Amino acid sequence: MRVDKLDLNLLYALEILLEEKSITRTAHRLNLSQSAVSSILSRLRHYFEDDLLVQFGKKMEPTPYALELALPIKQVMNLVRTFITSKRQNNPENSKRHFRIIASDYIAQLLLSTTFNQLQLLAPTISFEFLTPFSFGADSLNKGNADIFIAPKSKLDTAFPSQFLIADELICLGDSNIYAKQDSLTTEQFFEVGHITVGYERISQFSIESWFEENCGQKRKIDVITNDFNTLCLAARNTSRVALVPSNIAAEPLKSGQLKVLKIPFNLPRLEEHMTWHPTQNRDPIHQWLRQQIKSNISTPC
Repeated sequence: MRVDKLDLNLLYALEILLEEKSITRTAHRLNLSQSAVSSILSRLRHYFEDDLLVQFGKKMEPTPYALELALPIKQVMNLVRTFITSKRQNNPENSKRHFRIIASDYIAQLLLSTTFNQLQLLAPTISFEFLTPFSFGADSLNKGNADIFIAPKSKLDTAFPSQFLIADELICLGDSNIYAKQDSLTTEQFFEVGHITVGYERISQFSIESWFEENCGQKRKIDVITNDFNTLCLAARNTSRVALVPSNIAAEPLKSGQLKVLKIPFNLPRLEEHMTWHPTQNRDPIHQWLRQQIKSNISTPC
């Protein structure tokens, strides 16, 4: 299909090129040779009268004009997928879609141990990429940089459709040697001791922080901010600092004996994770199918 002398296949290729910033990876995604992708890029440069992507060291960098094109191209292609081609691709086992999911390592572990093992059997040619919520927020859905965003409800865009996914208890962990003679923290100790936490959306604030301010009138003393919960658990070793983590991700660190659970004088709210997506994906049959699979298969590890 051509629009004003532009082949929509070239537009799709440009979408992938701007995502991957690599001839090699784009060729792999498109199942084409590198020379074919180079030829496509040459045609795109001719049409747009711009270099679009420029080699810089070992990677390619988009030009300012290419960055301007990225969002409208993503939006156009999402509309094409949703309303024009989706009926032809309502077959997960043959789909070659690539889904980008923004989720913490906690959620990624749950999905990888359950849902994605099942998906490998049901849809072997669908591929997935996990992005960290430390660097990517809900606005990535609007920019077309992600397909699904999984996070606490407070981090979601209320204008987008969403679905409750899973809930977990938050527990306090401390080093087993340093806290060998105590099994709990008083309120005073909890707010005086240094804490390790995970950051969300470049603002470096875990969703529980507002709860402490509203219910205790105090803020935790945050000494260390990590990108993920696994690093957080490693950072809690050999230090007096403590950390709040979902109980299910604490299972492995607790087995090692290097960390222990410290009782705290609060009835903390559960960490509730919700799944959200852009409205243009709402009726996409493959996207619907994936959401159903995630919801029905996600479970806590044994």
